Amino acid sequence: MPPPTFLLLLSGALVLTETWAGSHSVMYLHTAMSRPGPGEPRFICVAYMDDTQFLRFDNNDPSPKMEATVPWMQLERSEYWESQKRIVTSHVHIATLRLNNLRMYYNQSGTGSHTLQVRNGCQVGLDGSLSLFNEFAYDGVDSLTLMEELRARTQAGMEVQTLEDEWEKVVAFEFNTRHLEQECGPWLQRQLKKGNWTLRTKPPKTFVTHHPTSDHEVTLRCWALGFYPANITLTWQRDGEDLTQDTELVETRPGGDRTFQKWAAVEVPSGEEQRYTCHVHHEGLLEPQVLRWEPPPQSSIATVGIIAGLALLGAVLTGAVIWRKKRSGRETLI
Repeated sequence: MPPPTFLLLLSGALVLTETWAGSHSVMYLHTAMSRPGPGEPRFICVAYMDDTQFLRFDNNDPSPKMEATVPWMQLERSEYWESQKRIVTSHVHIATLRLNNLRMYYNQSGTGSHTLQVRNGCQVGLDGSLSLFNEFAYDGVDSLTLMEELRARTQAGMEVQTLEDEWEKVVAFEFNTRHLEQECGPWLQRQLKKGNWTLRTKPPKTFVTHHPTSDHEVTLRCWALGFYPANITLTWQRDGEDLTQDTELVETRPGGDRTFQKWAAVEVPSGEEQRYTCHVHHEGLLEPQVLRWEPPPQSSIATVGIIAGLALLGAVLTGAVIWRKKRSGRETLI
C-alpha cells in the first residue's frame, strides 16, 4: 500500500513533470496540510531512493520522529538522526510560514484546509554527473503557474527585482541548491554502497506476442521486461512508417525487483503481421532492437496437434472402458 503522502502527490501537480531521468535518485516528498485555527499543520515527509521508500516522518504520530523503513538505514550513526531531527523541525516551521503567506496572498480564510507539497533531491547518472531538483505546489498548482499568477497581478512596469522580492514574501520558498550539491550527491553514493545498490544498466528482455481479436484482426504486443533505468522507448512501424497514433502504450511500471516493465500494442489485419516491426530504444542496448512477430514453426504446431489428439483419444478410450464396466456391473446385478 503506497504511503499517504505518495497518494496525495498522485493527485497534485508535482508528479506531472518528472525532473530526473538517470541511474539513481534520492527524492524527498514533503506534504503540509493546514488545519483550522492556529498551530502547526499536519506534516508528512517520506524519502525514496529510486522506487524504494527509506525514511518516513509524520507529526501526527504519538512520538513523531524520522524513522528508517529499510534495514540498511540502520547503519546510519546517531549524528545523522540528530541532523534529520533538526531538518524536520525546520521544515515544519517553514511550511507553516509558507502556508500562512499563501493563504493571505489568495485572501483565504483560516477555517479551510490547504496543502503545500515540496519535492527535492538529486540524481546521479551513469557517468557520475549530479542533477538537482527542488520544486513545490500549493493546492495542486505548481510554482511556475503561481509565479505567472503573481506576474498577472503585478502592476505593469514593475522591476524584476521588485517582483522577485514580492515572490519571496508571498511564498517564502528558498531553493537550497548549495545544501543539495554538498550533501545529496555524496550521501546518495554512500547509500548505494551500503544498500548493495550499483550504478548499472540492465537491457530489456524483448519479444512480441500475437493475440487474435476477430476473424480479420489480431493484436501484436511488444514487450520489454526487466530493464533499468526506467527510460525506454517502444514504437511500432508499418512498412517503415511510425504508428504513433495507432499504438496502445502503457506507462512504465516497476517490476518489483528494481527493474521495470512496459509494452506497446497495435491492431493489425490478419495475415499482414510481417509488415509490422517494433523498435526498442534503451541505454542498456548497444543499438536499437527491431522485432517482428515470429510464427511458431510448423513442426511445433504439428506436435501440439498430435499431443492434443492423443489426449482426446485417451479420454475417449478411458470413458468407453468406464462405461463398459458400469454396464457390466448393472448386468451382473440383474
